[in-house]
Amino acid sequence: MRPGMAPKGGDVVRRHRFSTRLWHWTNAVTLLVMLMSGLMIFNAHPRLYWGEYGANYDAPWLKISSAQAGAGGGEFGYLQIGKVRLTTTGVLGLWKDQDGRLQRRAFPYWVTIPSRYSLAGARIWHLAFAWVLAVGLLLYLLWSLGNRHLQRDIHITRAEWRPSHIWHDIRDHARLRFPSGAAALKYNVLQKLAYAGVLFGLLPLIILTGLAMSPGTDAWFPLAAELFGGRQSARSVHFLCAFALVAFFLVHMAMVVLAGPFNEVRSMITGRYRLPPDRPASEDGMMGQEA
Repeated sequence: MRPGMAPKGGDVVRRHRFSTRLWHWTNAVTLLVMLMSGLMIFNAHPRLYWGEYGANYDAPWLKISSAQAGAGGGEFGYLQIGKVRLTTTGVLGLWKDQDGRLQRRAFPYWVTIPSRYSLAGARIWHLAFAWVLAVGLLLYLLWSLGNRHLQRDIHITRAEWRPSHIWHDIRDHARLRFPSGAAALKYNVLQKLAYAGVLFGLLPLIILTGLAMSPGTDAWFPLAAELFGGRQSARSVHFLCAFALVAFFLVHMAMVVLAGPFNEVRSMITGRYRLPPDRPASEDGMMGQEA
């Protein structure tokens, strides 16, 4: 792109600042390690409850286990949510380890850290990367306030809150019609909602619930567990936030693939991004009439 000229489709421009790229990849590794170590911690007691207490004989709202099918029916693994039970043999509850031995734990070895059962080891991994997550999020938010990234790119304007505007973006995404030309440099309202939800909702909540689950937090922040109605409720919210982040990741990766993986990944590694070709004026006009 020549200096002084407005960018257009096909130009290679600078898209992501170094701070954004550094935090993105640090966060990706951090959340992966925390998820896998968290699943190992969950294996120690694969049940979730609401309230302050939870033990083997209390009724959980979620349970991953194994059971006998009946006389001569064999054993099976299952996931139970409320009264709904789904058979998950071979994946959850009942599976074979890397040595071919049958294991009766919630999550299999290939999605946990460590891969062999170790509650103590998982806690060490989880706590170490929890510091990386918390400190990294704080520094990123402060830096983004300073360089106005949040105000410029994440802030949702009054016009974007209009239902017609949100519905227009939903329809464009459903039709796989992504922004073209210089418009691709700006986040649409769905992206802003998703990123704001992660930055100001899921990540702070998963950190706060993690603190609420720790008995040591009672000494300096006794209200942490009370905010969620008990330590077991905090554990349930923590688990739900973790899988909400997994859902965000899956949608994010789908959008990257659909928008052009090489261009999108390059922009997050080097900061350089090639703008998608501009749409014909007639096509944009038709879209404006539809909206």
